Amino acid sequence: MPQDPAERRVVVTGPPRSGRRRALGYYRPRTEIDEQTTLGHTYVRSLIRSQLRAALAVFTVLVLLIGPLPLFFAATRTGGLEWAVLGFGLYPPLILLARWYVRRAERNEKDFVRLVEDR
Repeated sequence: MPQDPAERRVVVTGPPRSGRRRALGYYRPRTEIDEQTTLGHTYVRSLIRSQLRAALAVFTVLVLLIGPLPLFFAATRTGGLEWAVLGFGLYPPLILLARWYVRRAERNEKDFVRLVEDR
């Protein structure tokens, strides 16, 4: 004779879902980096690539800014102009370029920390 559905009990065996969900969903990029896994290596490589891009951009601007100066000096042949350009004209662009590079490097590091810490 079939039992009443209210009297029937269901027994569930197995690990609790809350513990299992934490084990599968628990993700820490910081530990991936510390343990030097492939994923951690990928995170660090992305930071290094972004820093390298900023450095190459600064280097390119420096080459374009300073590279033609000897040709310019050879074409003008004036003693005072070379010293004025080297002494006063070159420093403001170099300072602006250095400020841009430092701000860009700090922004790259903040983005990396945000990527690692947020998850």
